[in-house]
Amino acid sequence: MQLHKIKEAFARYEAWLGTPKAEERLFLWESQRLFQENWDLDSEDLAGMYDRSLQNSTTRRYWFRENYEPKKVMLVLMGVDREFVRSMFKDLFLESKGLTGRADRFVFHCDQLLSEFKRQNPRSVENNHYHNDNYQIISLYLAFRYPDQYTFYDHEAFKRLMVAVGSRDIPVTPDIERFSKVMRTLYGLMKKEERLMELHRKRLVAGRDYEGESLLVAYDFYHTTGHFFT
Repeated sequence: MQLHKIKEAFARYEAWLGTPKAEERLFLWESQRLFQENWDLDSEDLAGMYDRSLQNSTTRRYWFRENYEPKKVMLVLMGVDREFVRSMFKDLFLESKGLTGRADRFVFHCDQLLSEFKRQNPRSVENNHYHNDNYQIISLYLAFRYPDQYTFYDHEAFKRLMVAVGSRDIPVTPDIERFSKVMRTLYGLMKKEERLMELHRKRLVAGRDYEGESLLVAYDFYHTTGHFFT
């Protein structure tokens, strides 16, 4: 990545933050707050806790839209083996282990549970757990659980960003490890842009949105930036 191109992208994003469009993805900060307030893997009612943790007053499209229902199916998988799902999330959130391994194991275990569900319910039309989606829903779990370490992964938007900032190594296939490292680097640089961060914080609503350190702004930045240069 080239620093002068990153600076140029920051300048465009800063200008964009002064427009009404800057509120387009603010609902993610509301969901992040709700997740932080409700997530508890020790809860006896795991399904109820999970359901309360993924909520939003405006939209559910990051976990429920046409042909994409990861939340609904995860609740189904909890009905197959609640404790196994609990252990899956504990492993996913165990920072002492490698990120790619954690993410891929989570998908593999979803495969196993869905197969068991199909065995128990041969007439069911459910044949997809939607967690093999290029790390989108897994990155959402991670971003909501560890706001200052992870953000949402959109592979195509990330590729556009890499082109925009002059990277010579554009990722062909999803790589959540590399993506997360790049996001932390960009967020570190972004925090030095005082006016940009001031505009970002001003759009957050106290009591509604998560106001702590959050790499969601890095997602908002890279999702927006790719379109500036296309």
